[in-house]
Amino acid sequence: MSFQPRYASSESPDPVEAVAQFAAQIGHEDVETILFFCSPDYDLEVLGRELKNTFPCPCIGCTSSGHIGTEGFQHSGLLGLGLSSGFHARAFIIHPLLEYTSVIADIAETIRRDSEERPNLYRFGLLLVDGLSMAEERLVANLYQQIGNVPLIGGSAGDDLRFEKSFIYDGDGHFISDAAVFAVIETSSPVATFKIQHFVPSDVELVITEADAEKRLIMEINGEPAAQVYAESLGLTIDELTPTVFSRNPLVLSFGDEPYVRSIQKMNDDLSLTCYCAIEEGLIVSIGKAEDPIQTFSQAFEKVHETIPNPAVIIGCDCILRRLQFEKEGLEQQIGEIMVQNRVVGFSTYGEQYNGLHVNQTFTGVAIGG
Repeated sequence: MSFQPRYASSESPDPVEAVAQFAAQIGHEDVETILFFCSPDYDLEVLGRELKNTFPCPCIGCTSSGHIGTEGFQHSGLLGLGLSSGFHARAFIIHPLLEYTSVIADIAETIRRDSEERPNLYRFGLLLVDGLSMAEERLVANLYQQIGNVPLIGGSAGDDLRFEKSFIYDGDGHFISDAAVFAVIETSSPVATFKIQHFVPSDVELVITEADAEKRLIMEINGEPAAQVYAESLGLTIDELTPTVFSRNPLVLSFGDEPYVRSIQKMNDDLSLTCYCAIEEGLIVSIGKAEDPIQTFSQAFEKVHETIPNPAVIIGCDCILRRLQFEKEGLEQQIGEIMVQNRVVGFSTYGEQYNGLHVNQTFTGVAIGG
């Protein structure tokens, strides 16, 4: 039996109406799991109550900075996906985020048991985490380390670039901060996880000589004030460093042949740099060099199709910094069309998870076969 996802979206600003429209499109028969993303503008207390009262199955979701659906980028409302029979999801809430040890042990034990009972099924993990918690690195590293041979993707919840508070749905009618939901999804359909970014390492290499990983701060590069060295490596003065410069010239960390992007958020008065990801002392990074985003994106999906020839859906977590760049360069529609052609459903994130790492300016996804 081939898998047909049920798509749903509502642009209604009224939470009761939005959930009603969403439910009407998804239907109730045969839906095992709901995956959704919502605008932080909703009255989340009402939205949570309506979701709980409307759907008897698990609902997994978070607030976002925009979503991705059947028409490309959607900037507001409620959007999501119903997974039908043939799918089984277990959702684990981690709250508060720093007390994850026992929860991760329970998750690992559950996956081990399920794998023994149902060895022929495909599995992947989906992690949605409070995007303002600054806890993603430690959480995803520990989670991936303990869950064994389960590929993991995820995204950090957003709040439409306000950077005030982002929320995770707890599955029981409430939206909470300082939390994550980790869903382990089993299916008989083949799955493939992947990541896409359009930055590659340049020849300019820098050594992080002083950093505070907890605060995501780089104080010194090559033994000098971080912002000064960064600016000089681009042929700029400190005064010329802007958010646009940071987004177009992120730091890139390489593990083997794989590049991972570490974006800079801002320069501070003491010439330190605040990043969107933790970065540690002693690491060698390079300044990222941009490739053509349209070409990179198209080619990456072609590669995905080699593994999963005709995906029924791709669940995607796409960095908000990418969308901001696409908007600025007039590429939003073209990128959106590529996503539509590839049946992407997902959201604009405050950071992405891929296996054991937290990254930025990246698209992480899982393709699910038909």
